[in-house]
Amino acid sequence: MISFLDFNTPLNISFEGVSAVVFYFTIYSLIGWLLENSYSYMTKRKFFKPNFFLGPFKPMYGFAPVLLVYLIGPETNWAVVLLLCFFIPTFIEYLSGALLQKFFHRQWWNYSDMPMQIHGHICLPFSLCWILLSLACVKWVHPVIVSVYEAIEFLWTWIWPAVILYFIAELTLSIRRNSAQVLDEAESPNPIQ
Repeated sequence: MISFLDFNTPLNISFEGVSAVVFYFTIYSLIGWLLENSYSYMTKRKFFKPNFFLGPFKPMYGFAPVLLVYLIGPETNWAVVLLLCFFIPTFIEYLSGALLQKFFHRQWWNYSDMPMQIHGHICLPFSLCWILLSLACVKWVHPVIVSVYEAIEFLWTWIWPAVILYFIAELTLSIRRNSAQVLDEAESPNPIQ
């Protein structure tokens, strides 16, 4: 049992509940963008890494923590917590990579040279990192984010519909931009024919 975790996130399907989920998703997507670009800077000395979105958000980093904080409760067994912290982010990373490659014929990341990888989308070393990052998120980061949300909830209530519209616009523009790149590549003459 994990009695020391205070999740403060009851599954509440209401206006307030959706507002909180959008806030968590937005913050975690931004944190993911910062995390990935910081990792890129540490490993390649280049802070900005190409992103599907133009803005500073990585949605797969938004989905995984939101699912985790709603699936893991204070009474959840440690083994289940570890399994969820391994499988949820890994599944989301694989699904994201596979869908992006299928629809846009491009890989934004490639683990092909890593041990125990699947289709270059996921690999065991990074999946093990997801466990540590997910545990840190659920134990320490999420309670802080809940506190921030509670402090600005009165303001966020007015902002979050615009944030949803932003994400819809960002997704639409990103799909159009990346689809146009796929079409341009398909129409350009192939020198190897």
